[in-house]
Amino acid sequence: MKKLKILIVIILFAVCFSGYTQTKIAHINTTELVASMPEMNDAKNELEKLAKTYETDIQTMASELQSKVKQYDSEAATQTDEENAKRLQEVQGMEQSIRQYQAQAQQELQKKEFDLLKPITEKAQAAINKVATDLGFDYVLDSTQGQGVIVANGSDLMNQVKKELGF
Repeated sequence: MKKLKILIVIILFAVCFSGYTQTKIAHINTTELVASMPEMNDAKNELEKLAKTYETDIQTMASELQSKVKQYDSEAATQTDEENAKRLQEVQGMEQSIRQYQAQAQQELQKKEFDLLKPITEKAQAAINKVATDLGFDYVLDSTQGQGVIVANGSDLMNQVKKELGF
C-alpha cells in the first residue's frame, strides 16, 4: 500500500511538471502584414503601370481589327470569293494574335507579380522569425482568414514585427 501511494505521488508530480513546460504560441496575419509594408505600394504601382501598358496595346490591336473588319465588310460585295476568303483568314489571324498576346501579357504579369512579391514576403518572414525567436515563441500561426486558425486570442506579433521592419 505504501508503494502504491509513492507511485501515485510520483505520477502526480510527473503530470504536474509535464504541463509546466508549456509551448509558447503566437499568431500574425501575414496577408495584413505584407499589405501594410511600404514596399507593397511600389510593387502595386509597377504592376498597375505594366498592366496599363498591356491593356493599351490590346486596345490598339482590337481597334485595328475592328477597322479592318469594317473595311472588309464594306468591300466584300465588290471582291471575289477568293479575295474574301483571304481577308477572312487575315482577320482570324489577327484575332488569334490578340488572344496570344493577351495570354502572354497575363503570364508576364503573373511572373512580374511573383518577382516583386517574393523579396517582400521573404523580408516579412525573416522579421517574423526574428521577433518570434527574440520573444521565445515556439510556434507562430498565420491568422489570415482561411488559414485554419479559428480563434486567435493569444499573442499577436503584428506590432512587434512592424517595429522590426521599421514602420
